[in-house]
Amino acid sequence: MEINREMLLQSFREETEECLAQMEQLLLALESRPDDGELISSLFRAAHTMKGNASLLDFNTLAGFMHSVEDLLDLCRGKAGSLSQEVIGVLFQAVDGLRHLAERAVRGEEALLPEHQTLASRLAGLTAEFRTSEVSSSQEGSASANPESSAVAGSIPTGQNLRVGVGKLDRMLNLTVEFAIAQGRQRRTLEEKFSQMAGGREVMETHQGLEALFLELQELVMKIRMVPVGPTFHRFARSVRDTSRKSGKLARMLVIGEDVEVDTTILDHLHDPLMHMIRNSVDHGLEAPEVRRALGKDPSGKIVLKAFHDAGNIVVQFSDDGAGLDHERILSHARARGIVPDGIRLTEAEIHNLIFQPGFSTVDKVSELSGRGVGLDVVRRNVNALSGAILVESRKGQGTTFTIRLPLTLAIIDGFAVKVGTETYVIPLGSVQECLELPRGTHQSGEGGVINLRGDALPYVRLRDLFEPGGSLPAREKIIVVKYRGGLAGLAADELLGEQQAVIKPLGRLFQGIRGVSGSTILGNGRVALILDVSAICEEAIYRVAESVSK
Repeated sequence: MEINREMLLQSFREETEECLAQMEQLLLALESRPDDGELISSLFRAAHTMKGNASLLDFNTLAGFMHSVEDLLDLCRGKAGSLSQEVIGVLFQAVDGLRHLAERAVRGEEALLPEHQTLASRLAGLTAEFRTSEVSSSQEGSASANPESSAVAGSIPTGQNLRVGVGKLDRMLNLTVEFAIAQGRQRRTLEEKFSQMAGGREVMETHQGLEALFLELQELVMKIRMVPVGPTFHRFARSVRDTSRKSGKLARMLVIGEDVEVDTTILDHLHDPLMHMIRNSVDHGLEAPEVRRALGKDPSGKIVLKAFHDAGNIVVQFSDDGAGLDHERILSHARARGIVPDGIRLTEAEIHNLIFQPGFSTVDKVSELSGRGVGLDVVRRNVNALSGAILVESRKGQGTTFTIRLPLTLAIIDGFAVKVGTETYVIPLGSVQECLELPRGTHQSGEGGVINLRGDALPYVRLRDLFEPGGSLPAREKIIVVKYRGGLAGLAADELLGEQQAVIKPLGRLFQGIRGVSGSTILGNGRVALILDVSAICEEAIYRVAESVSK
């Protein structure tokens, strides 16, 4: 039987990354519990699994390097000495080296690079020191039996799991999307042709039964794509450790809600925003250890990454207990760069939003971590691309919290359909607060205006003027109150059609630059409806008003 080596290599890549990620998490735990025998045993088992996989594919150089790691861990298991911070640091470097060596081995590059040879020598030196210590202890008669807490397994148990490529899952989801569209059109046709005919009731009941089965299938396909955030979030603990050490600070990370599930595509797109926030938090937010001591704080800063579900969305909160945002410094830099004109007063929320400006930085000196003009604008851009929203809260001396609200999936959303002229638009339901009629005689000018909402001013914009759909203006317009940047705004439409589930279809390349539109969907009548990007629409409306005033 012919062996598909490419499939073996793909399996090797996946299992190797799982083992390396597990080793990183175990090493992070060992930094606070260096004498935990079970942690050391688990670390040894992961290394042993990697060595076996490498040997199976004749990656002899990788297996040899892995053997050096395994030798050191074997002595650590025997408790020849406490696991020092120096040993843990070298093992972290070994994990990085193994990741690089595995990538090279898969490409057919077997030779050790100089940095790998240096690391292998250091591993061998530490192993020799442990053996010398073990012999000395034995000669003094103080050696104790090895308290092995569990048997060494040849592999990490994974349960009854099946690896499926994301491409296949995407295809399954696309098929259910196409099926949902076709089913909606079929239901409409059946209602038109059979609802008044003899036997029509039985036809519709049969179709409803098929719809129920399909909805169950669709829900199952969606659940297959849902993965817990824990494994991805825990990997950032290594980034917190390394980044804090580069900046001369101390930091630890706590993960809350690791069992919360989200679509795998959403999780993949969260990586860059969270990485930028980690760098920003450590470099700008957390104080130096001596400063924190003087303030009565723990010298080690705390970063919390929390996930939870709320109203059909996933909410990710990233917070630190650092110095908080310096409003005066942010505003001063914004004025110096001409972002905010002199004399203009800004609210706290508006000042917070300045940190998302492209290239904005309050750092005067470029370092390895900051000052290069690449920062939180990446976070907002990526969050907006996911049809999400981000909110900043900060208290001076107590820390900063970023709250990111995202849909559970990029394939199907709960929406609120409205009609404007001859066109239908879908607003993400999570953004909708309430609906009301536009009062007669309301102050208005051009594309929008302001109404009184229970004593508060509510600015609104007409979707008709933004998209120009055609058709006559109704006698009374409707206002959809939506959430925007921690406050409220209004969107004026002709008619409210109500809640409906929208199957998201991406826009063609020709239409991807249209502000205020995040996607499209196919309605039950076969027509296309645009899915609105609420944040972008409100920003566009503000820009148009400012432009008209300046003229």
